[in-house]
Amino acid sequence: PVVYFASHHLRSGNCVAVTGSHNPPDYNGFKMVIAGQALSGEAVTALYRRITEGRLTLAETPGDYRTQEVGEEYVRRIADDVQLERPLKVVADAGNGVAGPLAEVLLQAIGAEVIPLYCDVDGTFPNHHPDPSEPHNLEDLVQTVKRFDADLGIAFDGDGDRLGVVTPDGTIIHADRLLMLFAADVLGRNPGAMVIYDVKCTGKLADFILRHGGSPLMWKTGHSLVKAKMAETDAELAGEMSGHFFFRERWFGFDDGLYAAARLLEILALREASPQEVLQALPDAVSTPEIKVPVADGTPHALVSLVVSAAKGEDPPFLGGRLSTIDGLRVDFPDGWGLVRASNTTPVLVLRFEADDEAALERIKALFRAQLQPLLGAQPLGF
Repeated sequence: PVVYFASHHLRSGNCVAVTGSHNPPDYNGFKMVIAGQALSGEAVTALYRRITEGRLTLAETPGDYRTQEVGEEYVRRIADDVQLERPLKVVADAGNGVAGPLAEVLLQAIGAEVIPLYCDVDGTFPNHHPDPSEPHNLEDLVQTVKRFDADLGIAFDGDGDRLGVVTPDGTIIHADRLLMLFAADVLGRNPGAMVIYDVKCTGKLADFILRHGGSPLMWKTGHSLVKAKMAETDAELAGEMSGHFFFRERWFGFDDGLYAAARLLEILALREASPQEVLQALPDAVSTPEIKVPVADGTPHALVSLVVSAAKGEDPPFLGGRLSTIDGLRVDFPDGWGLVRASNTTPVLVLRFEADDEAALERIKALFRAQLQPLLGAQPLGF
């Protein structure tokens, strides 16, 4: 996020971050923004082909470079806009990712009391994997929040663009419910604004946004895809189940876990109720976390295409459900929904299920299981 900020602050419009994001240490890659647009999919592939084939344009005069730290400006820009009405005690777990050095500085600058956890940078990730969407990665955070009697626990992923949250009683507040809180806040100042969410988010989100005077739009998963849709629709806010939050109101519209944490604490500090009471009052349902099923490299998209074809076939397996195929297959029923899609970054199928009660959840899971198991043979599905 600091690289994205620098592209705005230094008015370059272009930036490249070297990162493996939340993937294991042996992954690496680039996040690229050209003329304000995040590259994804075919644009990245086309650039790779140009490089490997030597189809490069050479400038008549060689360029130059300079180094410049922007961390202080980043913190100052946020702290000048966000200040807590009352102090909150927060445990910040950076998972030894790059958010660590700035997390404590920023959160203290906005008025929080910060207890740092794994905020030293270590790319071997010796304590736990820096992916806050996986519940087992938050176990140390939960214990530390309880030990210090903190108001809240927050976690960041490896490159700091995602946010995870736990309450003092150890409840993980998933990102789609956090997006409700952000939406209510933003829509209070921007009635009618569009709020974008990805296909993995709760079915209760659209109704919540509508009741608060907003326009909900479900879209594909992927930070670059969401940012492009925000630019196209002038949305003020967007969020993904994985913990990416994008604020255009008062910010620049890119995903930033540290900034999202600041906005969350700002909202919670305004309420008389405790952070736990505020967060637990948000609409909820019976749901699974993201379920990841490893498959052979290159086959996730092919498998999803087969499931989509079957769902649209002559003998549809999801009777009574509303199909969405903008990103994999999501089927919404009156009492819940299920999703299967191919990951953008690793060779896995990603699934998620939600329902009004356990019986409905099991029914929907069984429908998806019946479609996937014949395609995967004896491989366990994990749900």
